[in-house]
Amino acid sequence: MERVKWCSMISGGGTTMEAALKECHSGRLYKIEPTLIIASSNHAGGIEKARDLGIPHDDIVIIHRKHYGSAKTFGESILAACQQRKVGVITQNGWMLKTPQNVIDAFSGKIFNQHPGPTPDFGGRGMFGRRVHCARLLFVQMTNRAFWTEAIIQRVAYRYDEGAIVKKRIIAIHEGDTVEDLQARVLPIEHEIQIEMLEDFANGCLEEISRKHSLVLPGEEQALAEAKRIACLRYPNG
Repeated sequence: MERVKWCSMISGGGTTMEAALKECHSGRLYKIEPTLIIASSNHAGGIEKARDLGIPHDDIVIIHRKHYGSAKTFGESILAACQQRKVGVITQNGWMLKTPQNVIDAFSGKIFNQHPGPTPDFGGRGMFGRRVHCARLLFVQMTNRAFWTEAIIQRVAYRYDEGAIVKKRIIAIHEGDTVEDLQARVLPIEHEIQIEMLEDFANGCLEEISRKHSLVLPGEEQALAEAKRIACLRYPNG
């Protein structure tokens, strides 16, 4: 049986990558072969996790955006690392950079991003980490409805967080929740749906999920914009 070669792209602690690697070792993801970890910084905490879980030194590649004069050449470096190892699927797991168009084109239908909130409304440029949870909590408080959030996996598109959703899980928002409460409740679900996505991808049964109703009702656009603005101010580092 030929396994699907998997690349995880990380910028931070790499906890989702770590969870998926462990399931590769456990046998649950027996059709997935961990092949490449691309980090955007030498300081990404996920690098050490990857080493501890057996990823060879040469297959942990650090690619700094600042070393490239254009998005195209940055993308060419990512593609070279992937193509050298015959990567078949890419996941963005806390990847903070905008993925170049040439990478998205080369891996059309085979590159996915995780997000800790409902998209597209609670996504977009600058919406990551605790900002997403903060914006979601503020929006719920402002509108007094929709006491839930989502963890999702979606295809990577040219614009931030606008790709088709392939996995999602609803998580309740409880009265009195803080941003940290919500983050702690959502993160394990992000891990689980990432593992499910890789499993389904390897089995050829991954399906896109369409939203039947808009997340933001007419007249709530200003509340959404304000919630996101405040979230960015409260969490300048995400």
